[in-house]
Amino acid sequence: MTKDQLLTRLSSTMFTRRGALLAGAAACGAAGTAGLLSLGSGGEPVRPVLPAAGSPARATLKPSANRLQPLTGYGPPRTEPGPTLVRREPFLRISGRGSTMVLTFDDGPDPRYTPYILDTLAEYDVRAMFFVCGEMAARHQDLPARMADEGHVVGNHTWSHPLLTGLSRRRIRWEMESTSDVIEEACGERPQWFRAPYGAWNRAAFQIGAELGMEPLAWTVDTLDWTTPGARTIAGRVEHGAAPGVVVLSHDAGGDRTQSVRALRDYLPHLLDCGYHMTVPRRHPA
Repeated sequence: MTKDQLLTRLSSTMFTRRGALLAGAAACGAAGTAGLLSLGSGGEPVRPVLPAAGSPARATLKPSANRLQPLTGYGPPRTEPGPTLVRREPFLRISGRGSTMVLTFDDGPDPRYTPYILDTLAEYDVRAMFFVCGEMAARHQDLPARMADEGHVVGNHTWSHPLLTGLSRRRIRWEMESTSDVIEEACGERPQWFRAPYGAWNRAAFQIGAELGMEPLAWTVDTLDWTTPGARTIAGRVEHGAAPGVVVLSHDAGGDRTQSVRALRDYLPHLLDCGYHMTVPRRHPA
């Protein structure tokens, strides 16, 4: 099943608890990326002007009430009752309030693209988060090891990238725990963060992740780079969405990620020039 087919299938269940969660995320992501770039006289995209770091953030779309809100924050997470969600925003605490952003890359590692992303991050002395799939990490353990050695955060993105909301608790645990085992073998420590494939979360995923010592992390800006819209469009989405505390979702595997690699080389220096600081999170205190 392709990613487009899967998303179509998910949207058909939008009035179930699971569907409401996913449909809100998809709707917000689509709305947030519409009309991001204008065209110049020559038909080329015009780079949007970023607000300087520390300046007031421009108005942005608010997440749907049904969306798992991956907003960043500075206080302790709130706990809300309910049959589906265990915790709501904020999931992430960032130091250096006012000028920080987080870059995240999912589905890797892939030896065709991940090394180039790591090279670019090293060139600009930037740290990022990589949510790796266990089956990929097991084949290319040198890459998560390099991520950890260079100061990046290696997170858990399950073993085979399944839709967790359709699995038994036993299978969810296996997907997460097996991936944590591989990450520990490659990096020397177990992951402290996890992200559900497709952003599909449920109570079991939250509970099992917590039992395995991990915090959940979603995103606030989706580049939709897996649709291969062009490197300039991907970069424009990041630049348009730039604001203090933003968590950017990109991919370093799962398809041809040449555009993602090129886009990073375009938008990263621009963000830094505008005063943004790329950081990685620290865990909430116990």
